[in-house]
Order: sequence, then structure tokens, then C-alpha cells
Amino acid sequence: MAKNRYASILSIAFWKAFWSTMRPYLIFVSGAAGLVGLAFIEDPRIFRIVLGFIPLFLSYGLGQALTDCFQMDTDALSSPYRPLIKGIISRKQVLGVSQVGLILAILILTYLNPIILIFGVLAVVGLLTYTTLKRAWWGGPLWNSWIVALLPVMGRLVDREYRVRQILNLGDSPSLAFLLAVLAIFFGYANFVVMGYFKDISADKETGYRTFPVVFGWLPAAFYSDFAAISAAFLAGWAMHSIGTLNIVGVGIFAVALVINAYAQIKIHQTRDERKAHGPIANVVRSFILYCVAIVVTLKIDWLVFIVVFYILFELALKFRPEKTQV
Repeated sequence: MAKNRYASILSIAFWKAFWSTMRPYLIFVSGAAGLVGLAFIEDPRIFRIVLGFIPLFLSYGLGQALTDCFQMDTDALSSPYRPLIKGIISRKQVLGVSQVGLILAILILTYLNPIILIFGVLAVVGLLTYTTLKRAWWGGPLWNSWIVALLPVMGRLVDREYRVRQILNLGDSPSLAFLLAVLAIFFGYANFVVMGYFKDISADKETGYRTFPVVFGWLPAAFYSDFAAISAAFLAGWAMHSIGTLNIVGVGIFAVALVINAYAQIKIHQTRDERKAHGPIANVVRSFILYCVAIVVTLKIDWLVFIVVFYILFELALKFRPEKTQV
């Protein structure tokens, strides 16, 4: 009988490979987006904040592992180093573990507020259908972004007293600020998605993924990225202003994010080499996280120590990612 070549799900080798598949340097994206929602809670209770943050933080990695199972064709060309492609772990294993993880995450959040179940189910449905939408030039960035934009909403709903309808009460400054923050996250993540396509153009062409750069070319895609970047920066700044309690730390973080984002946009215009796209992409991730934490610090300056540790851990995870040309 042939020996199973995949690592056992009970082995350290499996969990090391699965952790790599989750992209630990990118789970800070969902962590930052979730923190925005949690920071809007006016009278936070530490237990509920911590319990809500953990599943929000891990959600990106679990979702990334899930979607990887449906993109193995293009990943085989652009990312042959990944454990799924190398055959260290199987598609069936990753599908099972990621779905169980997402279900547990939703159940934890549902325990905090039953209404979150609706948003959690919507997010999972969005993840399961993302690869199909990625094949259409108009679908990928927008589809992926609304899923990520649900994270601050779920974070805000950790407060059981909060009602979804309050988001649209634009006459109320906190509600306006929160809506603007959610939109900033939407456009900031859309920029990351568009930027991410630049590194995979050749693989996507070969496997039939009609992403925006594949269909329209490098320069139009760079301008699409610029639009998303400008929108994210404007909305994040407007959200901070609408909060009405600006502090120098939050403004400083926002300024750093703006500079890093601008540098990324300039660099993606200056190159036509997909092997060099990872630099601008990494800087877009940095700016996304910094826009989020600028909003968080504006709301909760007493969270600053945690935010500093959070960001340092992100940079360390990014630095030690397994493949430097991939983000």
C-alpha cells in the first residue's frame, strides 16, 4: 500500500504548513480592520474586546487558506513554494480545517452578539465565491473588499447595545465617522487587491484569470490603484476628523500612512516588471494597517501600547515571510 505523502493533520508539520498557508503577515490586515470596529465601542469591556478580537484577527488567514484551495492552478505558476502546491498538505485537509476554523470564529462572535451570525455567514459565502469573481476584471477587487469591510461592522457589533441601522444615521457624528471608516477599509483593501494582481500577471494570463491588469494592461491598472488609494486616504482622514477628538499621535500615524501609500503608488507606475511589484504591494499593506490604527488611536489613545506591539509584530511577520517576492 502506497504511503500517504501528505502530512498528518495531527502532526507539527501539518500545522506549520497550514500556518504558512494562512499568511501570518497578512492576518494583521483583518486584525487592523476588526480593531477599527472594536475601537468605536464607547464603553468597551476588556473581556468582550479580547474575545472579539481573536476571531477577527485570525479570519483573514482562515479565509486565505480557504480561497487558496480554489486557486491552485494560478498559484502553481506564481507561488510554487506554497505548501498546498508542494504537496505537503492536501486540498481536502485545508478545506476542512479552514472551514472549521471559520465556523468556530463565527460562533465566538455570535456568542458576543447573535446578529453577527448574519454577517459571518455572508463573509463565508463571499469567500467561497471569490475565485469565480476574480476571473472577471470587474469582480475581484470589489468582491474581496466588501468581505473585508464586514470586519469592522462585526467588531462594532461586539457591543450588543449597538444596532446596525445606526450606521446610516449620518446626522450623528460617531455614526458618520464609523461609516467613513468602513468605506476607507473597503477602498484601502481594494487597492491591495489591485496591487496584488501585478505580481501574478503572467500566471493569471496562462490560467485564464482575466484580472484588471491582464485585460487592460499595467498603466490603466496603476491608475485604478491610484483611485482606490486616494479614496482610502480621503475617507480615513475624513473619518478621523468626524470623530472630533484628533490627537497628535493619530495624525502622525495617518501622515506616515499617507507618505508610504504615495510612495507605493509612484513605484508601481515606475516599473513594468511583475517581479518587482512586491515592494509597492508590501507598502500598500503597511499603509492599510496604518490608516486603520490611526483611526483606532484617534478613538482610543489608551490602546497605544497594544497598537505599537501589534504593528511591530506585523513588520516582523512581513520580514520573515517565506518568499520575499510574494505578499
